[in-house]
Amino acid sequence: MIVVKQPDFGTTPIEHHRMQGRLNSRVPVAFEWTEGGKQCRTEGYTLDVSARGCLAAVAQGFAIGQLVRLMNLTNQNSCEAAVVWTRSEGRKGWQLGLELQQVGLDFWGLDL
Repeated sequence: MIVVKQPDFGTTPIEHHRMQGRLNSRVPVAFEWTEGGKQCRTEGYTLDVSARGCLAAVAQGFAIGQLVRLMNLTNQNSCEAAVVWTRSEGRKGWQLGLELQQVGLDFWGLDL
């Protein structure tokens, strides 16, 4: 694992948020959401994690601002998360920036 620490600055809230300490870590995760009255689920993995969220790779695309139930499949922790950033990776799927809605929760089980 590689710890990436960056200075605490940024001109926009998103830049400031991304400048917080992050840890490159591949954690298996699942996403659950309701669509058209049906419960949906897909799985993916993180590319990096922080105390406030993560960058994840997943096959399913989501809308900015969409709330999902994020589950850490390693330790079975789950919480609500908001999609704050998306990028299509073509046939590989999507990259998502997620913000945990319960900051302070030891969601990842890592010393961040």
